[in-house]
Amino acid sequence: MAFTSFLGRVLFASVFILAAYQEFNDFGDDGGLAAKALKPKLNVFTSHVKSHTGIEVPEIDVKVLISTAIALKGLGGVLFIFGSTFGAFLLLLHQIIATPILYDFYNYDNEGPEFSQLFIKFTQNMALSGALLFFIGLKNSIPRRQHRKRIAKTKTV
Repeated sequence: MAFTSFLGRVLFASVFILAAYQEFNDFGDDGGLAAKALKPKLNVFTSHVKSHTGIEVPEIDVKVLISTAIALKGLGGVLFIFGSTFGAFLLLLHQIIATPILYDFYNYDNEGPEFSQLFIKFTQNMALSGALLFFIGLKNSIPRRQHRKRIAKTKTV
């Protein structure tokens, strides 16, 4: 059971670790392809938030956002492999921030091909978030191992 649990965590975390590795190799001076793809989506997201809530989103440098995502995915993935809830929290934080920005299906027409692709990716990332929440809940529901108190034996003379 312990090996299958470890193998499951390795396979789950490999999605994040490999994505972080690929983004790290592509990063360069300008942030790489991820920054080029994220910049317009981030602008649409911030204008969408401002128009619906009236909250002004502070200016965010895309390179800093990409490097933070790389760190969250890499460190969170490695910690998650070893069963750390902190690693799961890091991966969950990445999912909560990145999913609505990257997969903005709500900006497209329901009949368009972009809508279907983005909605499928969005729901897949929500499923990953659900799996992380399940892992965190499961780790918190298992009681910690308690040390048994030794009963003092009476000495006989």
